[in-house]
Amino acid sequence: MNETDMNYLRLAMTVARRAKAKGNHPFGAVLTDQDGKLLWEAENTVETERDCTGHAETNLMRLASQHYDAEFLSACTLYSSTEPCAMCATAIIWGEVGRLVYALSAERFYTKVLPPHQPWSFRLSCREVFARLTRPVEIVGPMLEDEGEEVHQGFWSSAPLPE
Repeated sequence: MNETDMNYLRLAMTVARRAKAKGNHPFGAVLTDQDGKLLWEAENTVETERDCTGHAETNLMRLASQHYDAEFLSACTLYSSTEPCAMCATAIIWGEVGRLVYALSAERFYTKVLPPHQPWSFRLSCREVFARLTRPVEIVGPMLEDEGEEVHQGFWSSAPLPE
């Protein structure tokens, strides 16, 4: 991981904090082109939009796929504050993004961040989802996990959990 990756991961965490400040789940994502230019950023909107699919990465892929074709996106990098869930990993696949970099791992999120025994948690690593893919996607992470975990502090103990 290089300095550019660290900077964009930290930006994704800033976006996650913005989501948290609005009462949404603290997840953020950003997309860069092949030259490292910032294209889009998106935050989780599950609560404010009342949309169970309003995850940061899915919101980002909706925006990106409206503006860019698959060939362009295949050279892009998506940065995520937390490892994408299976739904978001699939959105990244359908968008044909070529590289994913994430901070907090799903394993650490589920074991150290969430309150125990959440019936809605779907514990499937994005690597397991991407492993079924016929084209390669570069996956870098987890990185900066302590910082990624910090974004969630104080949220899950008081926030409404997904139904």
